[in-house]
Amino acid sequence: MSNKDGVSFTANRLRWQRYVLTRHRKHVAFGANDEENSEQGEPRMKAKSSISLWMAAVALLAFGLPVQASDTDERIEASAKESYVFKTYLKDDDIKIKAKDGAVTMTGMVTEDSHRTLAGETLASLPGVKSVDNELKVQGDLPTEKSDAWLLTKVKTSLLYHSSVSGLQTEVDVKDGIVTLRGEANNQAQKELTAKYAADVEGVKTVNNEMTVAKPEKEGRTAGDKIDDASITALVKTSLLYHRSTSGFQTKVETKDGVVTLSGKVGSVAEKDLATQYAKDVNGVIEVKNLMTIE
Repeated sequence: MSNKDGVSFTANRLRWQRYVLTRHRKHVAFGANDEENSEQGEPRMKAKSSISLWMAAVALLAFGLPVQASDTDERIEASAKESYVFKTYLKDDDIKIKAKDGAVTMTGMVTEDSHRTLAGETLASLPGVKSVDNELKVQGDLPTEKSDAWLLTKVKTSLLYHSSVSGLQTEVDVKDGIVTLRGEANNQAQKELTAKYAADVEGVKTVNNEMTVAKPEKEGRTAGDKIDDASITALVKTSLLYHRSTSGFQTKVETKDGVVTLSGKVGSVAEKDLATQYAKDVNGVIEVKNLMTIE
């Protein structure tokens, strides 16, 4: 049921309730007059009829709205499981989703801390969600912040979200904060961009780019691979968070049919352009509208 259908359904139900209550008042009034002027059994029948109508109105009030809320909750749970993020990045995680009146609770286990963040951002971006209680646990011990293991996860995750680089075909090693990249790039531009994205992850000291350029060029993800808006929003927000040049931005991200709108505040034109660049290169993004203001 769309939002429009839900509004129409609610409006029709309210009109019916008003009609029933009006009929109930009229029956009560007629019943009182008839009791004064008639000794027939008809007033009692009318009184019984009015009671039945009144009970029908009460039933609609008691059960109508919860049914609609239940439909919305079921739609939220189904949409999350069918989202690009859940089917692509979180498919091997054990995530349980429960929605009640728009309040979502996530429980279960994920393999990486980044998956916990990504799941929460995806749920928060779905229509109908009012709040998200993220109770997901991470398997094993969390790596120490800024450690080599922590940087390895951040760099690999950041590369996965961008369409102009190949995160799956890029080998990443980290030693004392120095990142080494290996694997094949489709072209020289992709090789250089991969190093640029890796270097901008918070905590990375320098990047050794040992990637080779493949011949002929390989085909990447096609435009036909449609990604849902909630997944795009989550990927853009997480990507901006992982890059040191944009991690401090307080950016609001909204997506409609693949078109991303950024709003918030930045310190310069260069920072605003960088946010646009990173957002535009996220998987599934068709266009970026940057409404951020410069302080």
